[in-house]
Amino acid sequence: MLTFHTAATQLRQARTELDGGVLVAPYECPERVDLVLKRIQQASLGEVREPEAFGLEPVLAIHDPDYVQFLAECWEQWCALGRKGEAIAWIWPTRTMPGDVIPDHLDGRLGHYALSADTSICAGTFEAAQASKDIALSTVRHSLTTGEPAFGLCRPPGHHAASDQFGGYCFFNNAGVAAQYALDSGKRRVAILDVDFHHGNGTQQVFYERDDVFFASIHGDPCHCFPYFLGHASETGRGRGDGFNANYPLAPGSAFDVWVQALDDALARLRAAECELLIVSLGVDAFEDDPISEFKLTSDDFSEMGRRLAGLGVPTTFLMEGGYAVEAIGTNVVNVLQGFEAAEMA
Repeated sequence: MLTFHTAATQLRQARTELDGGVLVAPYECPERVDLVLKRIQQASLGEVREPEAFGLEPVLAIHDPDYVQFLAECWEQWCALGRKGEAIAWIWPTRTMPGDVIPDHLDGRLGHYALSADTSICAGTFEAAQASKDIALSTVRHSLTTGEPAFGLCRPPGHHAASDQFGGYCFFNNAGVAAQYALDSGKRRVAILDVDFHHGNGTQQVFYERDDVFFASIHGDPCHCFPYFLGHASETGRGRGDGFNANYPLAPGSAFDVWVQALDDALARLRAAECELLIVSLGVDAFEDDPISEFKLTSDDFSEMGRRLAGLGVPTTFLMEGGYAVEAIGTNVVNVLQGFEAAEMA
């Protein structure tokens, strides 16, 4: 299977994450990419290819222009204020301060555009986000033109990024940008299946009122797990999108026997919706040893996940999302991809 990746994703070298009341080194680190690439090479999965540059037009197809401009300018403006650390939001619009007017001051705009305090903006963030969406677009274009599966080793991840908010380590919604590109290229309906432990709140928000993208997410129950405020089973879409959003919130501690029932149901719904392309938001933080997640999937379970995904029988693009048990991240990612390939050849 072809992999798309570029070293430009490592231009983001964040040092700061708010975790448990203290500032720590982010769990989303550049080493994750190195370990996945190492395992791809060990397993002889296939060629690793540089992505092409697509510019910002595909991003602006789903993201607010003012938000994109904010991301482009934030770090320079932060430094101009004489700040010593990384840019982190510390005040937000709330139920009692609705934020109808976007502030002029950078601190206020950070709060407007950030959905969580776990994600800082540092030097290289915007450039890495651009590289990541180029990976996603190159990957989906390969699947569209050849019908072959492909893997996009995206970093930063994307599924928490909403149309005008960043957080959860995400800035551009890579899967959403790729899905819109596929629609603009002639596909009638696209499926995005999010298997990351955390709900893909950004992807849901972008497509919630549309019927040309069927979004399904299997994730930790938001009553207990980040992002907390979205991802309930009752959220099924709105307007034209009613029935085209499927959430499978599972209890902390869920193992594969429970998880796979949700997967099978999601695939049945995607098949019934006659989706012509599958984009998998491939987070592997459902792994039993992940430090910030609470499912109990084993490395062998990821192989079975790949086999079942192949059963949908449509062109498939895999885009990297989360996964923070760095010692096992390469094994778990490649197990999904090899499981998919094995099922396709069977």
